[in-house]
Amino acid sequence: MSATQLEAFEQTRTFVFQTKALCIEYIYSRLAREGLIFPVVEYEHLKSSGTPEDVFAVLLKLGDELESMGPFIYRDVAKQLNILVDVESMVSDAFFTVAMEISSSGMTWGKVVAVYALAGALAVDCVRQGHTDMIYTIVDSMGVFAYKGLAPWLIQQGGWVEITNCIVKPSPDLQSYWLNNIIIFWRNLWQIFFIKLTKTW
Repeated sequence: MSATQLEAFEQTRTFVFQTKALCIEYIYSRLAREGLIFPVVEYEHLKSSGTPEDVFAVLLKLGDELESMGPFIYRDVAKQLNILVDVESMVSDAFFTVAMEISSSGMTWGKVVAVYALAGALAVDCVRQGHTDMIYTIVDSMGVFAYKGLAPWLIQQGGWVEITNCIVKPSPDLQSYWLNNIIIFWRNLWQIFFIKLTKTW
């Protein structure tokens, strides 16, 4: 393995680790918001991934804005996707497939936020139905998504820290533009994926 390949491997591993750390933090924030309790034990070490705190703060802020613009999208997502939250393969396959579909036409920070919003909403559904163990499935699926799709893009962007530029002196018109486009994209995606799932499962 060349020095360049080794560096790329190390960067990928770091970004996968950070992506999962941000995922468990995002999920925990959504569970707390809904008044649900989930004991973070197994993934406690992810908090020490080296991800700057302001990165999570920005991710959470953008997630709040995205979800507020289309709250109906992020409610009862398991029902919308026609999956059973007690079946691990359904949860992992649904999350990974939707995440990859979201980024299929190119990754953007807006789409990254949409994937985290999906993780949070799906986690809430799982916990409400008594399947807290599926939280680990979602976080692990986020890790697979990071390895196969997100990490290479993060390397090109310069890492997670670049998301902070999304709210540095933001333009209201520009911010509304990309958030609205994400909502439109999600509406179409749910319709397409629901049809696909009903034919598959």
